[in-house]
Amino acid sequence: MAEAAAAAAAAVIGVLVALLSVFYGNWRPDRSSGCRFPAIYNFGDSNSDTGSVSAVFRPVPYPNGRNFGGKTSGRYSDGRLIIDFIAEKLGLPYMNAYLDSIGTSFQHGANFAATGSTIQPPNLRTYEEVCFPLSLNIQLLQFAQFKARTTQLYSQVQNLDIKKTLPIPEDFSKALYTMDIGQNDLHDGFTASMTAEQVQKSVPNIINQFSQAIEQLYKQGAKIFWIHNTGPIGCLPFFVINYRPKHDDVDQTGCIKSYNEVAQEFNKQLKDMLSHLRGKLVDARLTYVDVYSAKYSLISEAKLHGFVDPFGQCCGRNGKFRECGKKAMMVNESEVDGDSCSNPWEYISWDGVHYTEAANQWVAGRILNGSLSDPPLPISEACHSHNPLHLSF
Repeated sequence: MAEAAAAAAAAVIGVLVALLSVFYGNWRPDRSSGCRFPAIYNFGDSNSDTGSVSAVFRPVPYPNGRNFGGKTSGRYSDGRLIIDFIAEKLGLPYMNAYLDSIGTSFQHGANFAATGSTIQPPNLRTYEEVCFPLSLNIQLLQFAQFKARTTQLYSQVQNLDIKKTLPIPEDFSKALYTMDIGQNDLHDGFTASMTAEQVQKSVPNIINQFSQAIEQLYKQGAKIFWIHNTGPIGCLPFFVINYRPKHDDVDQTGCIKSYNEVAQEFNKQLKDMLSHLRGKLVDARLTYVDVYSAKYSLISEAKLHGFVDPFGQCCGRNGKFRECGKKAMMVNESEVDGDSCSNPWEYISWDGVHYTEAANQWVAGRILNGSLSDPPLPISEACHSHNPLHLSF
């Protein structure tokens, strides 16, 4: 009797093993091919501004853009930004700024990012007599107007040459919505002489407004989001040079520890917020991208990756990005200019705040494959669900 029972049990186990083998052998996430995004709509600050502030206020001065066709490109870098490498990865053209409308095609998306922008609405913040009012809420208003007007025009226009410059209305729900913003919210607090503790107390409100912005885009038809966290602000030469920390506030790399801790708290709350929104916006795809880890890894191991001093800058002086491109500046009673170095590919920092093309390319190579994303999907598959119960046979 015992032997018969044992034999029966073994048979059942054998059947279960066979079934599980078939199940796992045929199971795969429902993402057998890339997403083929028809367009990108980007929101952010100078880390992804491709010409907004340059079009509205004044051109970004040369040598910014020196490796981008040898002319100023509206970008605060010697060449391409991470958003440019995203476009390349997805097989799309480089993004045109929404505000740079002369001879511009928006067939494959538009860039609303603007230098100086914050998640929080500004209190008429000014920098060298130039006001940057294009905070995230304004960028969302611009997008809403852009979508409404181009959708209406697309149905009315007969000229095919004009029609080819407009987004196809159905593509808005299929597009990738990228967001890289928040650094200036922290930056403004630190430069306003707030303590790290005071800046950190402002983070919940910033994240709440970020959440509202994502929901507004969702209501406008956005479904697929690729959202960068904020980088290690305490490693920017601007702060390391001009806001020298106490000895016990310097980490092993030489960065300002307390500033980076605030950035990490911002990132933690951002990740938690996106997790909450996934349960609320059930048909949206929200990818959290850990840019902080990629950038800190590069800075902390600069020489290992072929870069020089991570706190050096290629263009300008004293960590101040507005000195890049200026001529005949007086520094310690000596006349210097704001020209760039001859070897930007060896620098991480372009101007004390922004990154070189070489650094941007290095970071892009670490984040676009999905290894630093939650869920862990490459950008080309960001439209797919990562729900393990969503099976395909």
